[in-house]
Amino acid sequence: MGIRLIRIGVIYWVIGMALGAYMGATNDHTFRPVHAHLNLLGWASLCLTGLVFHVFPELAKAAAAKIFFWLYNVAVPVTMVNLAIFQTGNAAVGPLLGIGSMLIVVAGACFAWTVLSNLRSQ
Repeated sequence: MGIRLIRIGVIYWVIGMALGAYMGATNDHTFRPVHAHLNLLGWASLCLTGLVFHVFPELAKAAAAKIFFWLYNVAVPVTMVNLAIFQTGNAAVGPLLGIGSMLIVVAGACFAWTVLSNLRSQ
């Protein structure tokens, strides 16, 4: 699971950098929040959680770890697409954006539960 999370994180990093380059080249910063969230929720968070699962592979066996993986990897792209749509002025996606954000928080709680309830000192 750790390596998969790191690989997915690297994909988000490239997408985030490309979006940043596009915004710089066009001087259109409409998608600044999307760029920031892609890099934070995608690159940084996934790579850090991936490193945790790589260093402590026993954590990946927990049910909450599997829930984290799938929920997070479904909720983040859906939320980022809705955030981009919202940034273009379409407030109708606000509820979807809120639901996606809450699912990301639930996924984060699953990760926290996995670490706090399963990680033991040596």
